[in-house]
Amino acid sequence: MSTADEISTLLVANFGTDPVAIRPEASLRQLRLDSLALEELRLLIEDRMGVDLDDIQLTSRDTVGQLVDAVHGKAAA
Repeated sequence: MSTADEISTLLVANFGTDPVAIRPEASLRQLRLDSLALEELRLLIEDRMGVDLDDIQLTSRDTVGQLVDAVHGKAAA
């Protein structure tokens, strides 16, 4: 499963995000993720994908594509 698919699965399963809304250009704010939800998502990604995202600063202004790129970069390292 790709990084984008993993993140999409987490968004749908844990936050009830509409799968159609999960597009690379969609901001995390558009997906209705506030700062608490972003922290929860970060922890879920770390657990599921085995990456350390402590140095990644997520904001609701970031897009899904930016999140995927950041996680993919960490997973590849």
